[in-house]
Amino acid sequence: MDNKVLQQWVEKVSLESFGRPFLHKATFNARLKATGGRYFTRTHHIEISPHQLDSYGPEETEKIIKHELCHYHLHIMKRGYQHRDADFKTLLAHVGGSRYCKSLPERIGKKATAFRYKLVCRHCGMEYLRKRKVDPSKYVCGKCRGKLLLFMLDNSSGS
Repeated sequence: MDNKVLQQWVEKVSLESFGRPFLHKATFNARLKATGGRYFTRTHHIEISPHQLDSYGPEETEKIIKHELCHYHLHIMKRGYQHRDADFKTLLAHVGGSRYCKSLPERIGKKATAFRYKLVCRHCGMEYLRKRKVDPSKYVCGKCRGKLLLFMLDNSSGS
């Protein structure tokens, strides 16, 4: 599917579900991996992830389009268009859009990466696991306020 077909699809969904035209540009963006789509408040354009269409089909992609169109129409009407706003939540439920998109199959498992570092309190022995390296001189133990030692964990063990 190309951008021209996506543009027609978004315009059709906008008229059918919202009763209002979509007057801006909708395009695919293959760099979107962690999100299904995005709406730009300055330009009013919408980008959709083609990976969602490839992985989950047109039904899930249409829910993402409806989600982005909720942002679009509410922003144009100067109403609450952000995720936390009641107007957004109400409209999203009314049109049947998705609140969250499904994770892409190649991204599942990347969230649960192993801990690489361990901080150990010199005084009480409390352990803190970290994925990123931190400077132990900037922190103290949350239990006894003692000094911390940093250890690198073996990646093959997992923790």
